[in-house]
Amino acid sequence: MADESWRLPNSVQQLAANMQEPPSQYLLREQELLGGNLAGAEMPEPVPTIDLGLLSASNDPEEAAKLLSALKTWGFFQISNHGMEASMMDSVMTASREFFHLPLEEKKKCSNLIDGKHFQVEGYGNDQVRTQDQRLDWSDRLHLRVEPEGGRNLAHWPTHPKSFRDNLHEYALKCKRIKSDILRAMAKILKLDEDCLVNQFNSNAPTFARFNHFPPCPRPDLVLGIKPHADFPALTVLLMDKDVAGLQYLRDGTWYNVPAACDHTLLINIGLTMEIMTNGIFRGPMHRVVTNADKERISVAMFYGVDPEQEIGPIAHLLSEEQSAQYRKMKAKDLLVLHHEHYAGGRGPRIADALKI
Repeated sequence: MADESWRLPNSVQQLAANMQEPPSQYLLREQELLGGNLAGAEMPEPVPTIDLGLLSASNDPEEAAKLLSALKTWGFFQISNHGMEASMMDSVMTASREFFHLPLEEKKKCSNLIDGKHFQVEGYGNDQVRTQDQRLDWSDRLHLRVEPEGGRNLAHWPTHPKSFRDNLHEYALKCKRIKSDILRAMAKILKLDEDCLVNQFNSNAPTFARFNHFPPCPRPDLVLGIKPHADFPALTVLLMDKDVAGLQYLRDGTWYNVPAACDHTLLINIGLTMEIMTNGIFRGPMHRVVTNADKERISVAMFYGVDPEQEIGPIAHLLSEEQSAQYRKMKAKDLLVLHHEHYAGGRGPRIADALKI
């Protein structure tokens, strides 16, 4: 029987502690570096920051204009005055760090490998290894379904630290409200009914929390924490490390560094699903995570998707004789399969471009 041990990725945290050089599966090839390096450039202007409280309460025209500009130029932005307590954000980050610092055997109680070998999305571990020449990410993660609440698989939810489950439940509730406020603000600037985008998410719409841990890497010039991709879900709410940067966005052929989080802001990212629903008015940006030679980094992403059985296509009210549909319709679950295959196989920069009519 052929040796398929390559399908079972190692704990990156263990590799970082025991190896001076990353294994070859993590090293980018010369063509993958695109003739450049991973250092990235400084952003030409500060990250767009939207006062969500002001925008939600009064539809402030200045904040609305800033939001529209950010969505059209970058596809991501920060929000301040979002109503999330700083203490809650700090508690989630602390619990995340404590989980990743647990002994490996304790973390494996939440493993994403069934019987130690069959991959599933939920749980602790790494992304699926599909081919022997796949470039692997220098990160470990904990991926959990949080909505619908009835679909939670608590076997994957850590019991240590003891605060983890309660923190995640409360954090998810607050992020859900923030998501709805953002969707309503986006609908208004598109001149849609205020609840048009909110109503795209029915009771079966999944929300996943992904806790990312990026250990120090001895070769940050050749290894990525997360490979280039555009998010699939409609919206991502990202809680970033306040001490260590690493997120980069691609615009006009240049990778730009996003500074570490400050003043307890949250970062909002547009995904492929939203790009299709808005008929390309808002574009899901390519981004990646670089590594750090000396410091670990933590982030927590909340991914908001639509019902897997729902057909995704441009919203009818955004179409006219002058503006036809730019993307073909497809069920969300089928689109997700294409999305995973596209980015795991390195088939090109943006799957959205391949979906246009």
